Amino acid sequence: MMEFLYFPQDKSEYIPALLTLLVFIVAAAVTMYFIIKVSRKEEERTDYSPVQEEQDNYQHDQ
Repeated sequence: MMEFLYFPQDKSEYIPALLTLLVFIVAAAVTMYFIIKVSRKEEERTDYSPVQEEQDNYQHDQ
């Protein structure tokens, strides 16, 4: 009934799957690091601050 599940008796067959999983986890971590790095650069470049916007609006109202 459950022939689609395969659990090998020889546990060394798990090694390629673990190595592939490790490669994808490392790649995901590196990608996330670069996305965060680029996001911080863009945030610094925009010079947007909600506090600054409130101060600008207050000065224009006077």
